[in-house]
Amino acid sequence: MSSLPTPENPLRIGTRASPLAMAQAHMAMAALIASHGLATEALEIVPMTATGDRIQDRALAEVGGKALWTRELDAALDAGDIDIAVHSLKDVETLRDARFHLGAMLERADPRDRLVVREGLEAASIADLPAGARLGTSSPRRAAQVRRLRPDIGTMLLRGNVATRLAKVAGGEVDATLLAAAGLDRLGMHHVGAVQDAALLLPAASQGAIGIECRDDDAAVRALLQAVDHAPTHGAVAAERAFLAALGGDCRSPVAAHAQWLDGGILRLDAEIYSDDGADHAAGHVLVHGPGDAEALAERLLGEASETVRRLFQR
Repeated sequence: MSSLPTPENPLRIGTRASPLAMAQAHMAMAALIASHGLATEALEIVPMTATGDRIQDRALAEVGGKALWTRELDAALDAGDIDIAVHSLKDVETLRDARFHLGAMLERADPRDRLVVREGLEAASIADLPAGARLGTSSPRRAAQVRRLRPDIGTMLLRGNVATRLAKVAGGEVDATLLAAAGLDRLGMHHVGAVQDAALLLPAASQGAIGIECRDDDAAVRALLQAVDHAPTHGAVAAERAFLAALGGDCRSPVAAHAQWLDGGILRLDAEIYSDDGADHAAGHVLVHGPGDAEALAERLLGEASETVRRLFQR
């Protein structure tokens, strides 16, 4: 694209076809329209079904990991069928193909988790759940954190989009689940579930952040995206992703990382790594002045962790 998009030559926005992904694509579209004074007709949303959306009966770690969320969008972007791809950054591999450029992050939403319980069960936190409760999740992080807090709680695989998971809770397949507050809010479900304390359930790296990628060699689109990039979010999420990259973990590795800006423009990164059952873990924080600080935190936690944790992050 050699100039600003027009109705005759629209900017094609690739996204997964799930309701949440579509809502996020519309957020990206609105940001671009507002920043560049574009006509709505100058942008076109191109939805597609990701492999991860089609596989509902297995944990993604068993069948390809996070690439199952990005494979179709990557292929379309590389082929020139779309100009940008909008992602939930939590679902994007830490190490990306050099052909793609993460040109913008929208302002981050609430990065915390919310606890949703079945009808008839009153619980505002993991501590409130009854003994032996069944909690559904597909996240190794959430499973390990819950098991660490409440070893008596059983964790079960729960896959699907937000509506599917909520329906399974409502149907009694599980007693409770944990969902990202940001996703619920973006779907208009502001009052669904109880927000969990981030000090007890440290969020996943990139949770609540929307990323927009383009082809690395597309200078015009890179310039378009730069105008909608939220620098504080980009800086915080970059630190979290640098930690993950240094850690060498994958989607099967229970890890949490959250960076937040303190007064005075100081960025603090908190992180935790766990064994599968949550019984062992290592936790720490660092003040981030550059990528090396996040990497140093990863090395420190690996050095402090037990073998049951370290083996999950072998590089």
